[in-house]
Amino acid sequence: PQTRLWMCHDYKAPGRDVFAWQSSVAEQRAHNPHVKDGVTEDQFVEFRTKRDATLAAPLLLLPSIQVNIRAGRFPPAESNGVRYLLVPVTPRRADALA
Repeated sequence: PQTRLWMCHDYKAPGRDVFAWQSSVAEQRAHNPHVKDGVTEDQFVEFRTKRDATLAAPLLLLPSIQVNIRAGRFPPAESNGVRYLLVPVTPRRADALA
């Protein structure tokens, strides 16, 4: 229960004045509406399916994947000495251009 959890991101939930990127298993079980004690797997799946359908991808998702997949290390520098994170500029969905 005291195992520390480091969140990948925090949207500062309504009613909270500070960001919270670290908590414990016990804190999550007591206060996280998605996984608190008493929430069944079916309830969790239903809640996440409905909510996730309304959310856009996190703003820094692609850069964070590039760093996380390298275990926190940035890519090697290019010949000009600069390290780059690549972000595609062509959207995958046509409506993303609107």
